[in-house]
Amino acid sequence: MTIKLNKDVINQAKIYALTHKRSLSSIIESYLQTLVNPDGSEGNNEKIEISEFVKSMRTGVQIPSDIDAKIEYAKHVSEKYK
Repeated sequence: MTIKLNKDVINQAKIYALTHKRSLSSIIESYLQTLVNPDGSEGNNEKIEISEFVKSMRTGVQIPSDIDAKIEYAKHVSEKYK
């Protein structure tokens, strides 16, 4: 998977991860887990504090737990490049 992010955001996130003794991957995974499972009933029990600003970016869209991301991405790409 490739994710493109602003270089400044990446650098700030690396500093945050270092100061909180976490990997950047685990922080991103924890955040994504809160998006797909906001009640926290699944996944690891490791919690991170999410700022009010980041929480405000939620769309309210519920992502089905059985979604196949590869299939959905393939559909997206095929539609995009028709």
